[in-house]
Amino acid sequence: PNPFNPSTTISYSLRDNNFVTLKIYNILGEEITVLVNQQLTAGVYNVSWDAYNFPSGIYLYKLQAGDKSIVKKMALIK
Repeated sequence: PNPFNPSTTISYSLRDNNFVTLKIYNILGEEITVLVNQQLTAGVYNVSWDAYNFPSGIYLYKLQAGDKSIVKKMALIK
């Protein structure tokens, strides 16, 4: 999803059923929105984030499924 303007899609897949959270953070590490916070079944998912109301800059997303997590960087350029 890099760079993006003003929206992006985050894709992920689950091998097993899990409780999933997908959160967006600013570069200071402050949580700015929660895109997913629910139990999901195994499969492929696409989640859109519309960042129209946010300033240009670097953002992080943290995807957590069960005991596994990943953090990736995104660049919003307006």
